[in-house]
Amino acid sequence: MARARELKAGERPASAAGKAAALLFQHPSLRTKVSFDLAVHRLGGHPIYLGQQEVGLGAREPVPDVARVLERYVDVVIFRTSSHRTLEELARHACIPVVNALSDAEHPCQALADIMTALEHLGDLGGIRVTFVGDGNNCAASLALLTVALGGTFAIASPHGYHLPEGIVQRALGIAQETGGSFRQVEDPAEAVREADIVYTDVWVSMGQEGEAEKRRRAFAGYQVNEHLMALASPQARFLHPMPAHYGEEVPPGFLESRWSLAYEQAENRLHIQTALLEAMLAW
Repeated sequence: MARARELKAGERPASAAGKAAALLFQHPSLRTKVSFDLAVHRLGGHPIYLGQQEVGLGAREPVPDVARVLERYVDVVIFRTSSHRTLEELARHACIPVVNALSDAEHPCQALADIMTALEHLGDLGGIRVTFVGDGNNCAASLALLTVALGGTFAIASPHGYHLPEGIVQRALGIAQETGGSFRQVEDPAEAVREADIVYTDVWVSMGQEGEAEKRRRAFAGYQVNEHLMALASPQARFLHPMPAHYGEEVPPGFLESRWSLAYEQAENRLHIQTALLEAMLAW
């Protein structure tokens, strides 16, 4: 994050000229695709976008074969997938770095940009208090793990049946014991946001969950982050959202432009944190 802030302030990144990155995407994307593509370009490298129809990963061609071919062409694979198991399989069979650009389990690059944005607002991360309101999804998982790793307090409010996976909860609790952080999971959004520095939400219906849309909208009624909920948080609290937003569901119309929101700065910081990440991997 420190290096990302230097790059954002205008410092030139180290050169990765001659290096290549495969952007292997099984899901469409705006922020992830553009920010990683530009990050590779800023390092002087060559990004190659590969959509699911081009590769047919796991269908037209086995994952191990794709890994063994790509490692002979490129220096890093940036992988966006619906299956964390496929991500792990690709990494296991490749002798080059594989970056999780999103899986169904975690979204670590998003979490790094989230906390970088919080750092810019708060000035330091000592005792940071982060509350996530909504589905215990991949964004919530990575944000929980990173927050407690930094010694912060993480709370999540989700309706019954939509909590974080137990494996993530146990990892978060274990990390918190080592760092002095804390983790708690509740069902009442008002309880969760009290004294929060950062209030965070995400869509109620993610890609691939369209068949559950009505069921999820009923379950998450009452979990909207709005002016009333933000008033219960710390006076200096700010709001984050990974985007895209479904206005009228998890947030009211126009809420990403409200006085609490840092969502657009958060989106920009994907570029800077990923440039720093790829610089560490490629510029040597």
